Amino acid sequence: MKFILMPFIAWLTSGTLKFIINSIRFGKKARNLIGYGGLPSTHTAILSSTVFLCGFSEGFNTPIFSLGTAILIIIMFDAHGLRQKLKIGHTWIEIFAGLLLGMILAYAMSIIPL
Repeated sequence: MKFILMPFIAWLTSGTLKFIINSIRFGKKARNLIGYGGLPSTHTAILSSTVFLCGFSEGFNTPIFSLGTAILIIIMFDAHGLRQKLKIGHTWIEIFAGLLLGMILAYAMSIIPL
């Protein structure tokens, strides 16, 4: 059940944090900023939370963690490089914030008995 819930929890947490941060920075204009870009990177948070939950639960020396890490790296570079050219991407700080959020959520989920 943890592996099914993790991406949704990461999505909700990341989106909520992003809205709060945008509200503090931009006030009422924050509603217009919902979408791509911003801190933390939701795509990175969702995937990293799932990948690190695999690591915490199944071990970091497993094929599934290795595969997940490879996909996570691709997503992170895509979020910065390709999407940045389209002006809807992320800075490295936003990406690493998503990565850190995902790791924290995964660790918390791994120690909660479900």
